Amino acid sequence: MSDLDLQRDGVDAIIQQWNTVRPDLDVTPMAVVGRLSRASRLLERSVKDTLSAQGVEPWEFDVLATLLRSGPPHVLSAGALSSAAMVSSAALTNRIDRLVEKGLVDRALDPDHRRRMLISLTEQGLRLVNEAADHHLANERTQLAGLTDDEQQQLATLLRRLLVSLGDEA
Repeated sequence: MSDLDLQRDGVDAIIQQWNTVRPDLDVTPMAVVGRLSRASRLLERSVKDTLSAQGVEPWEFDVLATLLRSGPPHVLSAGALSSAAMVSSAALTNRIDRLVEKGLVDRALDPDHRRRMLISLTEQGLRLVNEAADHHLANERTQLAGLTDDEQQQLATLLRRLLVSLGDEA
């Protein structure tokens, strides 16, 4: 047992309060859902701070990283990018407009399908997302340093199972 296992977190205090005022309630799910929610907010804040230090907003990184992950030549249709980045087409249009203004992506009509737009990384966008990814992953390693490699794998497996049960799919 590590020192971290002996420490109380904010969810422990919340559960204790519920047990005091409503001892008839089984608040066991709060131990998981509350911690997932709090962890998500703390991790998102850390990601935002890390990316901001690189001059990138989290939404910018998401779009640029999605294009990078697509592999060379780092081009996706607007529809495919919208699906892969999990944002609406309206939100994506606004994001693409802003990234085009910054010179990080290009937008062009698909020569094979004139009603479809293709979004591609520029050289500047490629450099920025590669550099930001290095810092992003270093930050994520730091954020997970309280868990062993085996614990991280176990947690990833349990979270995958939870996400699939909630309807998430590849």
